[in-house]
Amino acid sequence: MAKYLMLKHYRGAPEAVNDVPMDRWTPEEVSAHIQYMNDFAARLEESGEYVDGQALAPEGAWVRYDGEGRPPVTDGPFAETKDLVAGWMIIDVDSYERAVELAGELSAAPGAGGKPIHEWLELRPFLTAPPTIAE
Repeated sequence: MAKYLMLKHYRGAPEAVNDVPMDRWTPEEVSAHIQYMNDFAARLEESGEYVDGQALAPEGAWVRYDGEGRPPVTDGPFAETKDLVAGWMIIDVDSYERAVELAGELSAAPGAGGKPIHEWLELRPFLTAPPTIAE
């Protein structure tokens, strides 16, 4: 089994086919989208492939260490949100091909008008071993 992170982005990914931002969906469309996500996760729980997932709010801040004895530096929320992550799901599957299959299915979540979004999802494997450095 290998773990993969599926990332949903607010902006920054290639345009989806049904590219209407969620803040312009009707409450019914939002509910249908969330129900699809919940049903998808429940099905993967039954198969043992679901690990965890969460939707994220668009608010946030960047934080960094600013030196010994000094408070962390924060900046945000930034006005530009193209790189914000909307949510994530971790899956544990037998193969990369299965991860791609599930990401494709998740991409079909309904959006505006109840039609599939066909959104791009970022699929990233968990690092399982430290990288080796060629000498």
